[in-house]
Amino acid sequence: MVVAISFSCCMPSLHCPPIIHPFNFNKNKPLTVAAMSNDPVREWILSEGKATQITGISPVGGGCINSATRYDTDAGSFFVKTNRRIGPSMFEGEALGLNAMYETGSIRVPKPYKVGSLPTGGSYIIMEFIEFGASRRNQSALGRKLAEMHKAAKSEKGFGFHVDNTIGSTPQINTWMSDWIEFYAEHRLGYQLKLAREQYGDSTIYERGKRLARNLAPLFKDVVVEPCLLHGDLWSGNITYDKNNEPVILDPACYYGHNEAEFGMSWCAGFGGDFYKAYFEVMPAQPGFEQRRDLYTLYHYLNHYNLFGSGYRSNAMSIIDDYLRMLNV
Repeated sequence: MVVAISFSCCMPSLHCPPIIHPFNFNKNKPLTVAAMSNDPVREWILSEGKATQITGISPVGGGCINSATRYDTDAGSFFVKTNRRIGPSMFEGEALGLNAMYETGSIRVPKPYKVGSLPTGGSYIIMEFIEFGASRRNQSALGRKLAEMHKAAKSEKGFGFHVDNTIGSTPQINTWMSDWIEFYAEHRLGYQLKLAREQYGDSTIYERGKRLARNLAPLFKDVVVEPCLLHGDLWSGNITYDKNNEPVILDPACYYGHNEAEFGMSWCAGFGGDFYKAYFEVMPAQPGFEQRRDLYTLYHYLNHYNLFGSGYRSNAMSIIDDYLRMLNV
């Protein structure tokens, strides 16, 4: 079965933050935004992509933020995503994240090749086409390889990422910080709570959520938090398997953070016992892991509240209130 890469959470489009740094996929050859042409995708494939002819172009379903297309050529197949409304900043952030994960040599991700602007407005990203296999779920391999990625990729800059990117289509702030609790309180919970107040006038969730954000320290007693490279948006739609039944992860919202934050979307990722057993054999669980699980789920419930509306508010509010009672604040 051949399936192309186009899984992404169906989230309405919001303004994407500007990119702070240029590409550096190859330390000796920076990847830059492509020059304008009538068809920059075709131009790249027939030059830097090493193809002499394009033998087929077919649309691929599965996403609702971007359009997805498979290009078949005499040099192999390429996967292309385009967005007619948003400039290249969103795809630049995605490509930097994909490349960071790719370079760990652990879990499989599609290798990004090119990001550029479309002559009629919008942008595109060209990446490796991965042929997917049967839909068997190899949870042990997923857990092990994800842990290997977390273990392999560390950051000397602290917590954050080289650029701001998006979670779904919500801006995700990745300004570097040396303290994880401060980073998570400000750039994850604090930013989402601010959006909820601005969008819905929800002062209740804002005030209670901020109170929680100011009192996170007891949840991290005796815990050593190292900045690990995270996929950042790991739900079932962004997980698949190749022809060898090896896991492939897609559409990242990467940053360096606490490895446990990777499980924040577990409520719609389908992680089972085999996944966690294999993961913790490589990255042992730290004290208080179970108490912190909902803290990382909270970020994604808040994001869904901000993107999809009040149906997710009660989940977020319940988590906040439970922690306020637990912490007695």
